[in-house]
Amino acid sequence: MNPLNLIGRPCPLPVIEAKKALRTAGPGQSIGLLVDNDLAGQNLGKLAAGLGHAVSFEAAGDGHILVTITVRDDPAGPALRPARALEGGGLVVVIGHEALGGGPGPELGPALMKAFLHSLTELDQAPEHLLFLNGGAFLTTEGSSALEDIQLLEDRGAVVGTCGACLDFYQLAGKLKVGSVTNIYAIAAALAQAGKIINF
Repeated sequence: MNPLNLIGRPCPLPVIEAKKALRTAGPGQSIGLLVDNDLAGQNLGKLAAGLGHAVSFEAAGDGHILVTITVRDDPAGPALRPARALEGGGLVVVIGHEALGGGPGPELGPALMKAFLHSLTELDQAPEHLLFLNGGAFLTTEGSSALEDIQLLEDRGAVVGTCGACLDFYQLAGKLKVGSVTNIYAIAAALAQAGKIINF
């Protein structure tokens, strides 16, 4: 098995290339993917788990990781329930900023964002997804004043995800306090299947 060389490929390309390769793999067959960072490995692991496939990880030298995904043996059997991160039909809230709106003062925007997130906790039904990217990553990490409300939304069933590439860019990796790390591919999939979208 010659692994696909995905070294240096930015998110979400490793996941996209893995999905392409899996389309042509038969039951019991394995595909190998060589990546150069833990985040890419985690994203591939989530992809495999969501599809019901087995996955393994192996150090490949020079800090590289060989990810091996083995296709499940019963593709004609009952379909597995997809991972919630790829379900759709509900409300998806995408937050790409630490503050809500724009204005001359630095205080109002963050206060409005905190109030908005708190207001979501008062809805009869929590959003299906609460997705944070770019500057929104600061809201789910250490020091955020919105952590309590975001945690409450997760406890009520919302899938809370923060873009891993954004956490890395802002040097927030390891500081995530609520939800899990996601990727742009999973965000795009959630948006494509959403019933309603709120985007800030």
